[in-house]
Amino acid sequence: MQRQNSFHYPSSPSARLRHRRRSNEGIPEDLKSNGSHLLVNDRNKYKSMLIRAYSSIWMIGGFALAIYLGHLFIMAMVVVIQIFMARELFNLLRRTHEDRQLPGFRSLNWYFFFTAMFFVYGRLLSQRLVNTVTTDKVLYLLVSSLVKYQMAICYFLYIAGFMWFILTLKKKMYKYQFGQYAWTHMILIVVFTQSSFTVANIFEGIFWFLLPATLIVINDIAAYFFGFFFGRTPLIKISPKKTWEGFIGASVTTIISAFMLAHIMGRFSWLTCPRKDLSTGWLHCDPGPLFTPEYYALPGWIPAWFPWKAVTILRVQWHAICLGLFASIIAPFGGFFASGFKRAFKIKDFGDSIPGHGGITDRMDCQMVMAVFSYIYHQSFVVSQGITVESIIDQILMNLTFDEQQLLFTKIGQMLQDRLIPQ
Repeated sequence: MQRQNSFHYPSSPSARLRHRRRSNEGIPEDLKSNGSHLLVNDRNKYKSMLIRAYSSIWMIGGFALAIYLGHLFIMAMVVVIQIFMARELFNLLRRTHEDRQLPGFRSLNWYFFFTAMFFVYGRLLSQRLVNTVTTDKVLYLLVSSLVKYQMAICYFLYIAGFMWFILTLKKKMYKYQFGQYAWTHMILIVVFTQSSFTVANIFEGIFWFLLPATLIVINDIAAYFFGFFFGRTPLIKISPKKTWEGFIGASVTTIISAFMLAHIMGRFSWLTCPRKDLSTGWLHCDPGPLFTPEYYALPGWIPAWFPWKAVTILRVQWHAICLGLFASIIAPFGGFFASGFKRAFKIKDFGDSIPGHGGITDRMDCQMVMAVFSYIYHQSFVVSQGITVESIIDQILMNLTFDEQQLLFTKIGQMLQDRLIPQ
């Protein structure tokens, strides 16, 4: 007896039409549209706006609290965001039926996640951890050894996970397992690349984290409201609710906000001072020329009744304009990329963690692009590239043992003494 196939395609035109209709039932309506469903024409837009505004207030409140508490709490917030992003992305390609046949396989994803976290944060915070424990000799030796062998520890942790993966391979499940393995590594690259730059910005000074992140929020809110009330011209087909009116209005608002916010934030030393250790508390330091006010006289054509004859501008405000330009013109393409990615998988949002906004990943798409640019811009155009006393001391603390540091101190003292003694 000839065995029949379990799957077949409809033969008649009417059957094929019904098949296509059924296959489209699970796709959200806004994903079926091709640029015609503008936000200004959305019948439920006011209800959606209220839900979105309520969630935004809670997010902004939590964000402001983390900023007030300082560097370590901001970093903790970044870690929590990472975990939620990883969970949403891990679940994107998850298949319940296959996972039931592979007990413990899902735990392997999180094993690789926390191994990558240990590697990235170990590299970023090792010097600051050493600076924190320098007063305790025993703890200093322990931390120095951990820092010295941190890369080797991470490598063997990864190898253990690699062997774990090989041992869990199951017949007829190879394709799914290797697909999940590749997907996990892509997630780790995306999440930890962004987070490494974000954490680096935090410890260079909260200013360099807060201003770029705030500009993305302002641009997103301004684009929403300009598109809400004035949106008529579709911007890009891959994201049907985006309009040119929202994009241009948000760009102007973001650039102006960047210039003004830099002036306000730049006057608080606890926002501008870099942190060299892992202690808590607000910082106080010399603001330097970047955050020192410069006075500019207004031109003569200004009317006499105008109350100000001169304005004060911080040098960092000119850098803020560059950040504002990137946040309003380039960073939104991170959102467009995410929109195309979601359409490829036929989903509306990455998750439902935030009512009215979707998942955490939906809110972080532009932030990831902005964080990388902010760090590169800061290191390329703001930070001086010369060798400083602090950078030399950091290298000494990182690479020399306590006894070697004492020997170096003795030799430097002897060299200085020889120079001071006249020949």
